[in-house]
Amino acid sequence: MRQGPVSQPQPMAEINMIPLVDVMLVLLVIFIITAPLMQQAAPVDLPQVSASALEDKPRVLRVALDAGGAVQVDEQAVGWEEVPTVLRAAAADGADPELQLYADRRTAYEQVARLIAAAQDAGLARIAFVTEPLANP
Repeated sequence: MRQGPVSQPQPMAEINMIPLVDVMLVLLVIFIITAPLMQQAAPVDLPQVSASALEDKPRVLRVALDAGGAVQVDEQAVGWEEVPTVLRAAAADGADPELQLYADRRTAYEQVARLIAAAQDAGLARIAFVTEPLANP
């Protein structure tokens, strides 16, 4: 019988570098393959011109409805009879204007719906409702 201390296995004090090297090589191959794909445009020798750039700002048509149902188009009072004519003239401009609707919170829904219907009949497709942000309580 053996009577002495039983030897315990000692923990390995070395770092296994093989998995780290494998991961680094895989990443290197991925970067080598994808780096040429990052160039998205072909080199083109474009001609030189002296023309100025066109402004691409859409025309804005501001329409305001107050609580009494009165209409203003670009800060000019307009009667309800004239609204379809004014909106058609703005749509016929060819610039595809955006109608920005400023409606008072007390305006009847019927008036807002009537104005939107007139804008759609005139051919205005871009209608934006302008609001104010909530005040911090």
